[in-house]
Amino acid sequence: MKLYCSFIAILSVFTCFGQGLIASSEVTLLSPDKNLSVKFYQKGTPASRIMYYQVSYKNKQVINESELDLQLDNNLSERAMALKVDKHTKWFENLTISKVVRSSKDTTWIPVHGEEASIRDNYNALTVNAVKDDNPIYPVNIEIRAYNEGVALRYFFPENEKGTYYRIMAENTEFSLPEGSKVWHASWAQAPYKLLPLNNWPDESERPLTVELSNGLYACLAEAQMVDYARTKFKLSSVKPNTIVTSMYTPADLISPFGTPWRVIMVAEKAGDLIENNHLILNLNEGSKIKDESWLKAGKIIRVMTQTTADAKANIDFAVKHNLQYVLFDWKWYGPAFSFSSDATNVAIPDFDLQGIIQYGKEKNVGVWLYVNQQALFAQSDSLFKVYQKWGVKGVKFGFAQVGSHRWTTWIEKAIQQAADAKIMVNIHDDWRPTGEQRTWPNLVTSEGIRGNEEMPDATHNTVLPFTRYIAGAADYTICYYDERIKTTHAHQLAMAAVYYSPLQTLYWYDKPALSKDEPELEFWDKIPTTWDETQVIQGTPGQYITTARRKGRDWFVGTLTNNDARTLKVSLSFLPKGERYIATIYSDDPTAQSATKVGIIKKKVDYKTVVDAKLLPSGGQAIWLNAIKK
Repeated sequence: MKLYCSFIAILSVFTCFGQGLIASSEVTLLSPDKNLSVKFYQKGTPASRIMYYQVSYKNKQVINESELDLQLDNNLSERAMALKVDKHTKWFENLTISKVVRSSKDTTWIPVHGEEASIRDNYNALTVNAVKDDNPIYPVNIEIRAYNEGVALRYFFPENEKGTYYRIMAENTEFSLPEGSKVWHASWAQAPYKLLPLNNWPDESERPLTVELSNGLYACLAEAQMVDYARTKFKLSSVKPNTIVTSMYTPADLISPFGTPWRVIMVAEKAGDLIENNHLILNLNEGSKIKDESWLKAGKIIRVMTQTTADAKANIDFAVKHNLQYVLFDWKWYGPAFSFSSDATNVAIPDFDLQGIIQYGKEKNVGVWLYVNQQALFAQSDSLFKVYQKWGVKGVKFGFAQVGSHRWTTWIEKAIQQAADAKIMVNIHDDWRPTGEQRTWPNLVTSEGIRGNEEMPDATHNTVLPFTRYIAGAADYTICYYDERIKTTHAHQLAMAAVYYSPLQTLYWYDKPALSKDEPELEFWDKIPTTWDETQVIQGTPGQYITTARRKGRDWFVGTLTNNDARTLKVSLSFLPKGERYIATIYSDDPTAQSATKVGIIKKKVDYKTVVDAKLLPSGGQAIWLNAIKK
């Protein structure tokens, strides 16, 4: 009998190490509010151990058991070659955990411009120190943070004189989701969105990747602090069902110490909470490196469609009339944009007195932005921004910037820094998306990486964007008003200025001052700011509708969008402070309105008890300006 019991005990130990959890490796991390829980552990045998993690929210599973993995090719290291390190192997297999360190942080910081006046950075953290059994010269730390808004993890390689150089071939971090979950898939940064199940994707998906979990929760998989690495999208696992895997664009060649970008799992009970909590991406980046931030001025901008001196001055006059702070001269002002022979310090079009235009704008308190394409930026960026600073240029729009590879990631981050050194603001266009580095370099005021009015998407697409692309941060949608190709109502376009966040908000993208009849509803754009003290998502469902309220000082601006379908919504003003009264100016689609834009305006006194009816036409919208009544 004793022999039998001993055999069972031995078998139990063997089973534990042979197939299951290695108990000594298990550790749990809770968010400050204790709603989010992260479990980290190893499974396997003493000779073959794999690292895993899980995430739950209020005891609901968000991420099922998922593997943590890197693949390295360290033939760049002579020491590694001498030790015959296998290339392309799973680096996190057979890691020995030497120490687990817990820490926490709770601070507040003030953004130069943002969706909130201040941002709280509050988390609990684990740092798992590990080393590879057969190659102890390469230590690695697995860093995990639990915020109230979500979970972040990354891999950090400490400074290492014996194994300095690293080539990361792949980072195969897994996200195993509850069966039946769906994602808002986009094939590239300016692609349309489709709500897809976790199978048969047409290709990889962009980040952030918003997930509608089968248990009723919402999640968003994102990337933060991708500043010295290769862009990482998401793909479906080829071997595990309901599992998403990170997919690097190219290898990354790095020197220790370094950390990989943060892999972020935001979690919320309501889709709108993902938007309100998008400061998590900023918190995972370093603080501002710009000492003097006084020159960073947010504002609204109009593109000058016809680039002549007379048209430029007409646009500046229009900007003054409608409270716009900037005008933009788009591509080809200095010559063929895709040619290295073009000099971006030389005006190449006739009847275009750029110096005179800049001076005219200065007299009118309207700044000038210039478009510069990738070729000229690449060839001239070491001196270009200093030249523009002498001219009095306020910002540069980067055009057709190359993205994805480690090389072009580091190049574009350097260009942002070079612009900051010359006190030049930056707007990056085309396929590039931010990962929170706008906190570190706040001269990066906005970027494209969005299917906006350059491509005239429909209203349904517009109701997906706040819950997807805008979680990454400010986006330059290039809002229009008069162009005949717009696929929405005019009230829809008006409301986008409140729903969509961008410190540099492009209005009138395809429009000319001559097209404007100074419609009275333009008052909403005239009054609206571009940075905020408070933001609340009142209601919304991705792909259906959204209502967003934003405050600057005592005034509020509210935008409501519907998809291609008509609907009636109730817009509660319960966010208003009790005891205060407001004049609500409500701009709505009205087929009986006398103007060509068919926007009606009503005014009434309101308070926090008021509920506004929003009777939305197909592809329609509603905008509200809430002006506090002085006591």
